[in-house]
Amino acid sequence: MIDYSSILASQLGIPLWVIISITVWEAVWTAIAMWKSAKNSHLILFIVFFLVNLLAIPEMVYIFWFSKKTEKVTKVTSKRKR
Repeated sequence: MIDYSSILASQLGIPLWVIISITVWEAVWTAIAMWKSAKNSHLILFIVFFLVNLLAIPEMVYIFWFSKKTEKVTKVTSKRKR
């Protein structure tokens, strides 16, 4: 059986653990951003995060700056008869 990961690592001159770390890093940030964009009904961003992989930079920008959902706060007043 051919070990493609070792071949890739040796051809790039990058240790295998670095490649695995980058892959896990990307997967975690992408999953969080996709979850938040789906929760906030941002379909276009969900598709972008699914199709584009740039070391999780767009995902982090979305999570920290654009995903904050505004909550409507309503003031409740009670009317009591005296």
